[in-house]
Amino acid sequence: MQTPINTLSNNKTLLVIALVWPEPASTAAGVRMMQLLDVFKTQGYAITIASAASKSQFSFDFHSLGFKMEDIKMNDCSFDVFVKKLNPSVVLFDRFLTEEQFGWRFVEQCPDALRILDTEDLHSLRHVREQCFKKDIPFTTEAWIADDKTKREIASIYRCDLSLIISSFELELLTNVIKIDKSLFLLLPFMVDEITNNTKWKTFEDRNGFIFIGGGKHAPNIDAIKLLKTSIWPLIHAQLPEAKLHIYGAYLPQQVLEMHDPKERFLVKGRAEDADEAMQSAKVCLAPLRFGAGIKGKLVAAMQNGTPSVTTTLGAEGMHGILDWNGSIENDPNAFVDAAVHLYTDKTIWSRAQEQGKTLINTLYSKTSLEKILITAIDELQRNLPQHRQHNFIGALLQHQTLQSTKFMGKWIEAKNRG
Repeated sequence: MQTPINTLSNNKTLLVIALVWPEPASTAAGVRMMQLLDVFKTQGYAITIASAASKSQFSFDFHSLGFKMEDIKMNDCSFDVFVKKLNPSVVLFDRFLTEEQFGWRFVEQCPDALRILDTEDLHSLRHVREQCFKKDIPFTTEAWIADDKTKREIASIYRCDLSLIISSFELELLTNVIKIDKSLFLLLPFMVDEITNNTKWKTFEDRNGFIFIGGGKHAPNIDAIKLLKTSIWPLIHAQLPEAKLHIYGAYLPQQVLEMHDPKERFLVKGRAEDADEAMQSAKVCLAPLRFGAGIKGKLVAAMQNGTPSVTTTLGAEGMHGILDWNGSIENDPNAFVDAAVHLYTDKTIWSRAQEQGKTLINTLYSKTSLEKILITAIDELQRNLPQHRQHNFIGALLQHQTLQSTKFMGKWIEAKNRG
């Protein structure tokens, strides 16, 4: 067990304001949240998860881990009472939308608490890329900077003491294009166990078929499934008529469910009961992603389970640094198909790709290393919070303006709701 790093504060209480109740069995965002909570739990924090969203049957039961769960309301002073009584030493905003909604109230009641924003991915980047894709125009950083959602997300980053950035590409955008001081960021990708020589995976011979896995509420996943169905799988199926493609994902829409075709061996399975088992049973993971942001949980899961993958430049963006990919990165559909077939049929290429995945996990996604980096960053900020905030003048300016504008808008909505 990791030895906790001591912090100055005796009040080790974490409040997580979640955009939705996390579903680690359904979404990569849910997996990410569980990884973060595990770090704070290891450090001895008393943890409360709060959300204004409704729970689903797949929402994780945090009571089972000894955490508190609280339902909160937007534009309601009951949040002020709740948070003042809790008086956490750290708040973790789950995506910028929660900071935008609850941040000003939190600052009024708990001004000395450390404010951390987990961006998950840059939502503004994902939004603008999707808009560009739909309009069939190239994505540019100029288009991203000009978008209103970008301005809102950047303002939220400035108002927080630390923002967790999941992708090296996104960190470069924020520091090199927007020119935000690096002291406001921590590059923190998925945190997973290292792969050892004792890790047992299914062999090349024991695996069958291709796999795509991704939640149906995520537009890039739906687009990728359509592309597989119409352009990529027919070409693979022509060369490998006995191979099957298994499509897994929670909340898949009707249009995807109707793509199920046993004759073409295009099999839409829906929610995976055990995503790791499904991934490790497959020989190759396909992820022809054409827009989106962040790092892709499905591709990290593929590496964790020894499954080589074929994806696009955007799919692998910010995920491998200067290291080789665990498979192939192809943007042209024909090249994508060729890479998939070669991986599927050539054990030597496949085994080499599997080893590259192991190297990526152990080098860039090591839970042990990244946990230490996160806790050290939190410890240093808690020691020097007044100086850190003094250095972040734009953040203080935005905090002041937000407290004025958002506060009165929120109170107007609150009064309107009462009336």
